[in-house]
Amino acid sequence: MSAASSTSPSRRPPHPWQLAWRQTVLDFRAGELRLVLVAVMLAVAALTAVGFFADRLQLGLQRDAAQLLGGDLVISSDQPLPEGFVQRAQAAGLALTQHASFPSMARAGDEQGGATRLVALKAVDGAYPLRGALKVQAAGQAEPTLTRHGPAVGAVWVEAAVLPSLGLQVGDGLWLGDARLRIAGVLSQEPDRGSGFMSFAPRVMMHRQDLAATGLVQPASRVTYRLAVVASGSKASVERYEQWVKAEVQNKNLKGVRVENLENGRPEMRQTLERAEKFLNLVALLSALLAAVAVAVAARDFAIKRLDDCAMLRVLGLSQRSMAWAFVLEFALLALVASGLGVLAGAAVHFAFIGLLGTLVPTDLPWPSGRAAYLGLGVGVALLMGFGLPTVLQLAKVPALRVMRRDVGQIRPASLAAISAGAVALGALLMTVARDPKMGALTVGGFALALGVFALVAWGAVLVLRKLVSETTAPRWLLLATRQVAARPGLAVLQVASLAVGLMALALLVLLRTDLVDSWRKATPPDAPNRFVINIQPDQAEAFQALLKGAGVTGHDWYPMIRGRLVAVNGAPTGPKYASNPEARRTIDRELNLSHAAQMPAHNVLVKGQWAAPDASGLSIEEGLAERLGVGLGDVLSFDVGGQTQEGRINSIRKVDWGSMRANFFVMFPQAEMPGVPTTYMTAFRAPSSAGFDSQIGRQFPNVTVVDVSASVAQVQNVLNQVIRAVEVLFAFTVATGLMVLLATISATRDARIREAAIMRACGASSQLLGQVQRAELMGLGALAGGLASAAAMGVGAGLARWVFEFTWTASPWVPLAGMLAGAVLAGLAGWWSLREVLRRPVMQTLRQASTV
Repeated sequence: MSAASSTSPSRRPPHPWQLAWRQTVLDFRAGELRLVLVAVMLAVAALTAVGFFADRLQLGLQRDAAQLLGGDLVISSDQPLPEGFVQRAQAAGLALTQHASFPSMARAGDEQGGATRLVALKAVDGAYPLRGALKVQAAGQAEPTLTRHGPAVGAVWVEAAVLPSLGLQVGDGLWLGDARLRIAGVLSQEPDRGSGFMSFAPRVMMHRQDLAATGLVQPASRVTYRLAVVASGSKASVERYEQWVKAEVQNKNLKGVRVENLENGRPEMRQTLERAEKFLNLVALLSALLAAVAVAVAARDFAIKRLDDCAMLRVLGLSQRSMAWAFVLEFALLALVASGLGVLAGAAVHFAFIGLLGTLVPTDLPWPSGRAAYLGLGVGVALLMGFGLPTVLQLAKVPALRVMRRDVGQIRPASLAAISAGAVALGALLMTVARDPKMGALTVGGFALALGVFALVAWGAVLVLRKLVSETTAPRWLLLATRQVAARPGLAVLQVASLAVGLMALALLVLLRTDLVDSWRKATPPDAPNRFVINIQPDQAEAFQALLKGAGVTGHDWYPMIRGRLVAVNGAPTGPKYASNPEARRTIDRELNLSHAAQMPAHNVLVKGQWAAPDASGLSIEEGLAERLGVGLGDVLSFDVGGQTQEGRINSIRKVDWGSMRANFFVMFPQAEMPGVPTTYMTAFRAPSSAGFDSQIGRQFPNVTVVDVSASVAQVQNVLNQVIRAVEVLFAFTVATGLMVLLATISATRDARIREAAIMRACGASSQLLGQVQRAELMGLGALAGGLASAAAMGVGAGLARWVFEFTWTASPWVPLAGMLAGAVLAGLAGWWSLREVLRRPVMQTLRQASTV
C-alpha cells in the first residue's frame, strides 16, 4: 500500500475494510500479489480436481455396485442351492433370480463346418437381470438395444467373438451339448459380468429351462450356481436374510457357499486404479506443499517492499491495530478469491480426467459432493493465513522512525509459534488430502525432515565458501559471486532450502511416475501372453512344445498343474479349524491350482523365506492365501491330490500379481520332478499372428482347452494408457507450481540485486562481469539445491514405492548428478528471466531505482 492511499491526520482514519479493499486493488494492479494468487490457485485446483474425480467415482461405484454384483445380495455355490434359500427369500418379500454358469464347448453344425469354441455359458431365468440391463442386437437391428430380460426358451444370445470363430451368424443354430439352440442376438452388455479366469471366454446366454436338454450338467460338472436377491423397499430385509443365510451355512456346514454383498465386491483393474488414485493424491499433496513454500517466499518479498509505505502510514497516524486488521482482511479476501478460482479450475480439470479415461469411467457419474470444494477452500485459506500472513503482519509494527532511518524495522523470520500453528493446520489438511496415512506421513514427514537438512547443509556450504575461494587466485566473477552469497547467509539458506523443496517435489514425481508407469507397462507388455492352454497330458508335453517351437513361439510359460484340496494344517483337519472363518472356508472347500518347479517364476516376488530350502519337502505359498489361512514359515500343509496326501513345510512366501496375464499358482513345490503325483500341464504364450493356430491346436490335441485372452489383454493395455494420460495431466499442475516456487525464490532477491548492481556499475563494473557474477551465484545455488533435492527425493521415493505403491524402486545412482545439472539450469534461466532488465538499464536509471527500494 502507498502513502497516497492514506488520509490526512485531520480526517478520521479509514475503516479497516475500506483500507483492505483499497490496498488489495492497488497491490494486485502493481503485480505484487499475482504470484501468490497463482500459487494458491494451482494448489487448490490440483486438490479439487483429484477430489471431485475420486468423489464422483466413489459415488458412481456405490450407485452401480448392485448392478456389478447382480443384486443387493448374491449367494453362490458349486452345488445347487437348498430350496430353503429360495423359500426364505420369497417369504421375506425379496425379488430373486437364479442362474448357473460354467465353461463349455460350443460348436457349429456339421453342415456349417463343425468348428468348436470354448465359451462361458450362463443359464438364466425369466427374472434376470434384477439390476441393470442387457444390451442385445437382434437380427435386422442396426444398433444394440437395452433389454431387462434374458433370452427366450430355445434361443441364445452370444457375444460377437463367438460368431466369426464358428463361422455363424444371427439366426443360425448353435450346438450346446445335445441341444441345438437358435442364435437370436449378439450380446454386448451384461451388468454382472464376472472377472474370473473363465470370463475371458466369450459369453453365451441361454434360458434356464433349456439347460437340462443340453446334457452338459453331470454329477461331477464344475458349475457355479447363483441366487441374487433385491429388496423392494428397505435394505433391512436383505440384511436379515443375509444373517439367516450365514447362520444356515455355518450350522449345516454347507461347503462351497459364498455370500457376496455390496462391500466385498471387487471392481476390474482394482490395483491399477488404486495406484493411480494414490499417485493423483500424491501430486495434489505435493502441489499444496510447493504452494506453501511459494506463498511463504512471496509473502516475505511482499512485506519487504511495503516497509517504507507502512512507516509513512504510521507517521500519518494509522494505528497498528487498523493496519494489522487491514492486512488480515486483505489476505482473507485474497485467500477466498484464489481458492474460489482454484475450485473452479479443479472442477474443469476433473472433467478432462473423465474424458481422458474414456470407457474406463462412465460419463454419467453422479455429481460430486461438496467435500472436495470445502477441502480446497480450507487448504487455500491455510496456505495464505498460515504461511503468508504471519510475515506480513510484521508490517503493522514498523516504527515511524524508519522514514528517516531505513535500518530499523526490518522483516524478521516469523515466530516459531506462528509457523508451527500454520504447519499443523496445513499438515492436518494434507493428511486428509492424502487419503492414506502411510503416504501422508511419509511425504509430509519426509519433506519436513528434508527441509531441516537442506537448511543445515546450505549454512555449512556458505561457511565453506568463505574459506575455499581465495581473494588472490580466484577469478573476479567467482570472488564477487561467493562474497555476495557469504554477505547474505540467511537469504542464501532461504534460497537453497526453498529451491530444494521445489526441485525435490518435481524430482520425486518424475522418478515415481517413471517407475510406476514402467511397472504398469511391464504387467501387460506388448508381447504379453494372449493364449492360455490347460489340460495338456504328460504324454503330449513334448509334442505340444514342438508345435509351439515350430510356430515360432518363444518365451512362453510352461508349468505342471496339480489340482489339490487343502485338508490339514500342522496335522489338524481344516474343517473344524476354519469353521468360523468364511474366507478360509471358501479356500478349503475347493480345489487349488498347485505346481512345482526348480526355480521360482521370474514374475513372482519372494516376500519371506527362501525358495531352495534344505528341506526337500518344502513348499512356497502365495502371500494372500497365507494371510487368509493364518499360516507362515514353518507350518505344514497337507493336500489331497487325486486321493493321495501330499505334505510340505512352508519355506517361502511369494507375492503374486494375479492380473499379470502370466501363469500363477497358489502353492508351488520347489522341486524339478514330483513322480507319482497326478499332473497335467498348462502354458501361456503369445499366439502367432497368422490365423488358424488355435484350430491347429484343436485338431492335434482335441482334449486341451485353449483360452483366447486377446481382447482382455488389449482392454487392459488400453486402460493403462488412459490412466497414464490422466496422471500426466495432473502432473503438469505440480510442474507449474514448482516453477512458481522457483520464480518466487529468485524474485525474492531481486531488489537486493538491483542495489548491488547499481553500486557495482557505478564503481565501473561492466555488464559482462555482472552477468557472470549473477550466473555463477544462481547456478551455484541451483546446483546445490538440485543435488540435495534429488538425494532426498530418492529416499522419500523409495519409502513410497515400497510401503504405498508396492513396486520395485529402480532409481539410478546418477539421479543426484542429473538433479544438480537440472537445478543449475533452471535457477539460471529463472534468474535470467527475472533479472534480465537489471543489466540492460543505464547506470543512472539503475541508481535511481536502487534508491527507492
